[in-house]
Amino acid sequence: MTNNAPSIPPATAVVLDDLVEYGKGSVVSRTIVKNAAGTLTLFAFDEGEGLSEHTAPFDALVMVLDGEADLTIGTKAVKAIKGQSVLMPANVPHALKASKPFKMLLVMIRG
Repeated sequence: MTNNAPSIPPATAVVLDDLVEYGKGSVVSRTIVKNAAGTLTLFAFDEGEGLSEHTAPFDALVMVLDGEADLTIGTKAVKAIKGQSVLMPANVPHALKASKPFKMLLVMIRG
């Protein structure tokens, strides 16, 4: 992985959910930091959209910025709403579906 400059200006206050817009019937993503240490990616899911079950080799933290989603982590169902965060452990299958239009910041730390 190469080191890339953040797509948000340093030393500037930003509203994260303003940096990604909903798309009708789609999932929109925007990576704001990507380097050897990890990634910060914003997502906007229209209602009913989601990510199918998959695994990741690193822990990932979902920080809900708007709306709500239903997550499945292993065999556990979790409903997450604005203001909440959910840890998805490395190598555990997980999936997500927006029960309402939903925005999140996904934090993945490699290591």
